[in-house]
Amino acid sequence: MPTGVAIRDVREQLFDAAERILLRDGPSALTSRAVTTEAGCAKGVLHRHFADFDDFLAELVLDRVARVGQRSADLRARAGTGTLADNVADALTGLFESVAVAIVSLITFRDDLRARLRRSMPTGVPLLHQAAEMIAAYLRAERDLGRLAPDADVGSLAPTLIGTGHLLFADRNGPPPTPAAIRKVVAAVLPGA
Repeated sequence: MPTGVAIRDVREQLFDAAERILLRDGPSALTSRAVTTEAGCAKGVLHRHFADFDDFLAELVLDRVARVGQRSADLRARAGTGTLADNVADALTGLFESVAVAIVSLITFRDDLRARLRRSMPTGVPLLHQAAEMIAAYLRAERDLGRLAPDADVGSLAPTLIGTGHLLFADRNGPPPTPAAIRKVVAAVLPGA
């Protein structure tokens, strides 16, 4: 990019480039040079907007965590419609077909990033923790509507579904799970759904 030409939404451009690298090549390929090359900008652009590369990665994770919050509102709005199994299966697919699995790998791969994230999110694995909260909120709404048993242990069901979904989507080299396979697992975890 020529000097003096403004880049609109540079943070998002850099985040999107990082996502593409994560999805294509995995966390070991994610470097500041790889991100700026993928984004089509000079390396200095990243360092003008972020203190260092771990700051960039932390902001990427926090941005993607915020997107889970948006998905959560959409999922809660579906309470009382469709089937529980379909709604949860769709939510898991939307979450894990995105960059979520790669973000979890990145957090696991980089000790400094994990330590930095712990300061702002001391509980659970970032992204997975918020995803479990999303599923729990939805299941509570369905329980309140009488579509889930009144004694359903939402606090156990939600992380079970997130962990299972993560395992289904974790193989970057194989084909993604089919919608039927995801729904089958969800139905097994949520009896009567």
